[in-house]
Amino acid sequence: MARTHGPLISLKLGTQLLIVASSPSAASQVLKTHDRILSARYIPQTYRVNLYISYSLPFSFDCSARWKTLRALCKTELFTTRMLDLQAHLRQDKVFELVGSLFSSRGEVVNLGELVFGTVFNILGNLLFSRDVFSLGDKENSGLKHVFSRSLELGMAPNLADFYPWLGGLDVQGLNKEATSIVKKIYGIWEGFLKERRERDGGNEKKRDFVDVLQSAGCSEIQIKALCSDMFAAGTDTTTTLVDWTMSELVRNPRVMQKVRDELEQLIGERREGEYAVRESHLAHLTYLQACIKESLRLHPPAPLLLPREALDTCEVMDYTVPKGSRVMVNVWAIGRDPKVWKDPLTFSPERFLNSSVDYKGNDFEFTPFGAGRRICPGLPLGSRVVELIIASLIHTFDWSLPNGMQPNELNMEERFGLTLVRKHPLLLIPK
Repeated sequence: MARTHGPLISLKLGTQLLIVASSPSAASQVLKTHDRILSARYIPQTYRVNLYISYSLPFSFDCSARWKTLRALCKTELFTTRMLDLQAHLRQDKVFELVGSLFSSRGEVVNLGELVFGTVFNILGNLLFSRDVFSLGDKENSGLKHVFSRSLELGMAPNLADFYPWLGGLDVQGLNKEATSIVKKIYGIWEGFLKERRERDGGNEKKRDFVDVLQSAGCSEIQIKALCSDMFAAGTDTTTTLVDWTMSELVRNPRVMQKVRDELEQLIGERREGEYAVRESHLAHLTYLQACIKESLRLHPPAPLLLPREALDTCEVMDYTVPKGSRVMVNVWAIGRDPKVWKDPLTFSPERFLNSSVDYKGNDFEFTPFGAGRRICPGLPLGSRVVELIIASLIHTFDWSLPNGMQPNELNMEERFGLTLVRKHPLLLIPK
């Protein structure tokens, strides 16, 4: 539609107006020039669950004082370079467990996404609760993954009440009811962890993890549950999806895979069976691996339309009037595949990011998979380290092949649309 009608299009969805930006200049207008006016969050009717929305960080309607305080707390206590360096051993331990689980399954077909999901879940679990919340290889965990994946799917399920708001109170499709049920299930999980902590700590106030930080900052239990839900929902599916797509592209492109392996062996040394050698200190030197991840983000952004915004007031974007109350989206998926922006846009070519200053930190509007401005993903510094560490470990430790004699060019790359852009079919591989 953008190729036919231009980089800024308006769609009348029922009684509501949706504006979609699909070029770097249009994205810059939304995410930078008019960031303050367009920084409100449109909250889908499905997600309007009071016990969550009233305390959520990404789904806070505006950038209020409470929002700023909580976001600052997250940045200073979780995502600064100093804090990330202090927590490096934790992430390395969890990735080591992933490698160990795969080593025990060498020669067998594995669902890589499920194992990576569990690893990321445990990294976050230890940051927040000082404990694992997922047992790698345990089939009972599939239910936990389904709950969080379904919560993200619901966010993009068409809801008539989003097109005709007067239907909101009726919940004719039952989507809000399902979302409420999911929130209660997730809160029940957090309640169990918090109760376990209270019994274990016996009133000990020693600061140990992020829940301690939140409690010290005076957050109520329901605020803590909402923030934990935010972090797991935002961090697990997106990180798992990015690892899935990057490994898919590397398996499909053996030449690129070999270049990544060569870079790792040159930096770390040759692989030895049973030895785990990748450390976070290596990551800064893995420039080709980083280029592969950037190229995967260009083709397969985890949040293809970012999260929906809402205009706080009327403003002018590219000489067009955006009325107050309009919904606004940035189509980073379309920008990443635009031949006017990228040469051979459908080709996986990490070399395009070598000797290039283009990065995903919110300043290059042809490449904003994590957003920009006030609403840029605060967990970006943590997420990038986790993805690089996992992929480096997977490639340095194992050779990967497709099952049933499938050739690399036969790998199905269909997408399944949702708030996160996941593979339609799980990535099944054989580690050796």
